[in-house]
Amino acid sequence: MTNSNEMTKLAIDALEEKKANDIKIIDIEHISTLADYFIIASGTNRNQVQAMADSVEEALAKAGMEPKQIEGYQNANWILMDYGDIVIHIFDEENRLFYDLERIWRDGKLIEKEAL
Repeated sequence: MTNSNEMTKLAIDALEEKKANDIKIIDIEHISTLADYFIIASGTNRNQVQAMADSVEEALAKAGMEPKQIEGYQNANWILMDYGDIVIHIFDEENRLFYDLERIWRDGKLIEKEAL
């Protein structure tokens, strides 16, 4: 069983592989029962956003992790990937600014990948 820190690192590596923009990790473990970490990233167009989601799904599947739910893949303006302990939000630039999850979850602790 992979822990949430390892899952988060795998997901971030997969996002970086597809040139994700402005990857943020928010530790929400102490403020929410939803998950331990939110990962937020953005891409410049629909194809990149979908490629990022595919890359994350593939990397986590190799580690034996299956998503509980994936939403928004077809439209690809906001893809939500729920893996239980981690939730990955992949946006296009416009929707990331509009929904501003970093502001909504500002009570969470912004952490660096190296700190995991």
